[in-house]
Parts: sequence; C-alpha cells; structure tokens
Amino acid sequence: MPVTQFPRLSQQQLATYRTEGYLIYDRPIFSQKKFDALKAHFEDKLARLPSDIRPEAMDVPHFTDSKLFEWLLSDEVLDLVEPILGSDIALFSSHFICKPKGHGKKVPWHEDSFYWKAMLTPMEVVTVWLAIDPSTRENGAMLVIPRTFHGDSEVDHVDKASNVFGTEIKQHLRDESKAVTIELEPNHASLHDGRLMHGSPPNTSNIRRCGYTMRYMPTTVKLSESAQKFHQVYLARGRDHAGNVYADPTQSYPHLARYRETHGKNSH
Repeated sequence: MPVTQFPRLSQQQLATYRTEGYLIYDRPIFSQKKFDALKAHFEDKLARLPSDIRPEAMDVPHFTDSKLFEWLLSDEVLDLVEPILGSDIALFSSHFICKPKGHGKKVPWHEDSFYWKAMLTPMEVVTVWLAIDPSTRENGAMLVIPRTFHGDSEVDHVDKASNVFGTEIKQHLRDESKAVTIELEPNHASLHDGRLMHGSPPNTSNIRRCGYTMRYMPTTVKLSESAQKFHQVYLARGRDHAGNVYADPTQSYPHLARYRETHGKNSH
C-alpha cells in the first residue's frame, strides 16, 4: 500500500492500531499557532450556538463552515491517517463534541459503524479524535474496549435526555472491565476504527471537555445513493476509486444541514 513520504505513524504504532482498533497519539497534531487558531474558531462557533442547542450536537459543522477545511484537509492530519488508509483519502465527516462542565451528557457505548451501515460500503473509517480541551477521567474522557471492531452489535434504547443519543450496545455484549480511558492533552489525539466499541461518561467536573472528531475513509469506500440526500464526502488526497461524487470544500451547503436537523440525521 503506497504511503506518504512523511508518515506520522511508526510501524509499531500502525501495528498497534490494526491489532487493538485504536491508538493514542501523544504528541502535537498541529503547530501551536495552528491549534490555537482552531480553538479560537471553535470558541467563536460555541458562543454563537443557539441556547436551545446542546454543545455536544455540533455535527458536520464543515457543511456550512468552509474555514474548517484548513484543518480537516491539512497535511498534518492526512499524513497521520494515510499509513492506515492508503494514499487515496476522502473526508467522511466531522463533529465537535463539547461536554460542558457540570452537566455534560454521557456518550453511550456504541460502534460508529452501527449508525453508518446503510451509508458506506465497505465499512472502513478512521476517526481522529483531536482534544481541544484536556480530556481526563474527571471530565468524561472517551473509553474504548480494545479489539472489539467487528461491527453490527445489537442495541437497547436509552434516555436521550441524559445521553448524547438514544441507543446503547446491549450490556451483555460489552465487557467494560477491559475498557481503556483515552486521556489526552490539548492538540493531542486518538485514532480509532469505526467499528470499535467506545463511549464516555458524563462530565460532572468543573472543567469543560471538548474534542473535534475528524473522520476519513479510503476512496475505495462508496457513499450510498440514499445517504447522499443528507450527507456528502470530500476528496482529501489522491483520486477516487468508488465512483463517489465529492463536494466542494470552498462552498457552503446549508440545505444539507437543514435536512439533517429536520430528519434527525447525525454522525451517529
């Protein structure tokens, strides 16, 4: 598989990701200046968020905010995922998930692939979870269960008032005793396979916890025709192999954002 001239993952890190389904990348993703610009941009978006919208729900912000492509299509991130995906890469999605201090919602145990199975063929997505704030045990850091990336778990319904979304993997199908806490400093990241079991507890601390999920797929993955009603992908690097139609990162697509809001579509 051809890879970038400047891969950011060692062979050992790549092997860990392929075996465990996740990897902690405990070094800066961006220069301090570039990271500070992203955080400032996020803070501005958060300040303008309507009071009736939870900050955990800032889904696909790049559909209406083309400035985010400065980071989403950057070499810093693409060089990180190319050793995993190969040299032909598409941006699948992004999502700010911000848990406010004191009352940040729980993210139920889930596999992202459960919510995307009608969208993508085959299911091959890597998520870069970039810490905007410190992510710790105290403020609701993400938990992963290693080696659980087989996909298509059964779910139960849970109370959406206290959870980011309303379903969770059935308890007997997950072994929480094996869970690993992903603690990150700002500008560090974790990577996880779209089929890996993960979730996070509520944030009852006095410190906010925000991350930016940036999701990528190889261009051999096809976005379904039905998904194109509410979602779109972007060619990030290389060329297409699946016959996808790619959106223009210089354009805004408010109609898609409205459709998703109306029909309850989100990245999960």
